[in-house]
Amino acid sequence: MKRIALILATLVGIVAFALLANRATRIPVTRAVNTNQENKPTASPDFTLKDVEDHDVSLSQFKGKVVLVNFWATWCGPCRIEIPWLIELQEKYAAREFTVLGVAMDEEGKSAVVPFVQKERFKVSGMRQAMNYPIVLGNDATADKFGGLVGFPTSVLISKDGHVVKRVDGLVSYDEIEKAIQSQLKAND
Repeated sequence: MKRIALILATLVGIVAFALLANRATRIPVTRAVNTNQENKPTASPDFTLKDVEDHDVSLSQFKGKVVLVNFWATWCGPCRIEIPWLIELQEKYAAREFTVLGVAMDEEGKSAVVPFVQKERFKVSGMRQAMNYPIVLGNDATADKFGGLVGFPTSVLISKDGHVVKRVDGLVSYDEIEKAIQSQLKAND
């Protein structure tokens, strides 16, 4: 009995330490958007990367759309939680000039990302679905253009006119990001 109590006390201690460490090192969920001296959102940096089929994809080709640039990795647990939400948002708002642009940051590159995209299915509205938005193979230079990454996932919302309007470091809140997307879509309707 004493052994069980010791094990439980140890587990409680580990969980408490993890929660405190998480709280102490957590960065704010949303970063302030960089602004210039006139207090206007800054223009989004452009980049060109290869997609999973070796085609060039540049951020500028989405000008005129609201774009959610999502930096992720195949091994990232929070990314796997977020992907079904991104699939749903893509389905819901694609007809209104919105797209998610997934930037896969796996060190193994194409050899890790292509099989993941081809094989993985995510439960969305009770059905198993593939990722339905463009996926490009990212790199540190691209991440640095957005101020670097503190972890995965990291999402950056870009307005139709190409300005960064929101950044979320870590798992997005579905409701929060959907409201931000709707706000940008309404602003330009």
